Amino acid sequence: MTRPGINNTLIALATLTLLAMPFLTNSGLLYLVGTTLVLGVYSVGWNLLFSWAGLASFGSGGLFAIGAYVSAAAIRAGYDQFFLLIVLAGAGAGALVAMLVGLVALRRTTGIFFAILTLSLSELLRHTLMHTRSLGSEDGLSNITRPVLSLGVVEIDLTSGPTYYWFICVSAAVILGLCWWLTHGPFGRRLLAVRHDIERAGFIGIDVHRSRLAALVISGAVAGCAGAIYAPWAQIVTPELSGMVRSTQPILFTLLGGLQSFWGPMIGAFVFMVIEYATRTLVGIQEIITGAILLAVILAFRAGIAGSWNALIDRLTERRADK
Repeated sequence: MTRPGINNTLIALATLTLLAMPFLTNSGLLYLVGTTLVLGVYSVGWNLLFSWAGLASFGSGGLFAIGAYVSAAAIRAGYDQFFLLIVLAGAGAGALVAMLVGLVALRRTTGIFFAILTLSLSELLRHTLMHTRSLGSEDGLSNITRPVLSLGVVEIDLTSGPTYYWFICVSAAVILGLCWWLTHGPFGRRLLAVRHDIERAGFIGIDVHRSRLAALVISGAVAGCAGAIYAPWAQIVTPELSGMVRSTQPILFTLLGGLQSFWGPMIGAFVFMVIEYATRTLVGIQEIITGAILLAVILAFRAGIAGSWNALIDRLTERRADK
């Protein structure tokens, strides 16, 4: 088999395994897998901005938090039957904020300056949420019920854990499919041209600013959508969703999985989940052991897990072809 054939087979097996998780594990581990799936999608959106458009944002946690708070507030207000619209509203809010930041920042800052600016704005949002009483201040919004989804003639009860988990799987498939279509089409090629050589891209007629702004808006929409889906799953949202930890998670997942791979952030998210779950009983030294394992993995797989796997398959197929 060729590398694409092997990888497609592995993706199909992984998809079937994820869909079967409610029958294979307990509710605690199912919650962990569902959360990882949401964070993996969120990280793919961040990687679209970084690996394709060449923009490093350290404030994506703020966009994730915006989507989560939009979802939580709407559900607590009694609009849970319109949950699909709520998810779209979360995505729209993330996209709108990303666009406003991009309109102001992208013409004036790039590189590390843009990263620091987005981090500062995310921290500003966190402190704002902490001092907003209507949004629960430091305690956030809790007791978020999982909705009963109304599709007009059909209602889907998402109140149970397994059902909402399958909703996450379907939502992830749709979002990832859209991201794949964007990154592997003309839009993705324009972004890569901008990333590799801005001056040459402008010379051949690509609007650099508009392309980068579009990438930022799409990444914001994915982050907001992921946050909106996450809120009923976790059943609580707090200002810490906009903090440094959530903003740096997609960076870590992408480094683990592979910068140049579309599936790299998703692979990195699940590898991190496995490491954390395996070290959960090491009270007091879990962070040290987890950090050491992550450092070893990153040093051992310089191109990320996905990149190293692809290189290995290529070498094996070349040797088989030579024989």
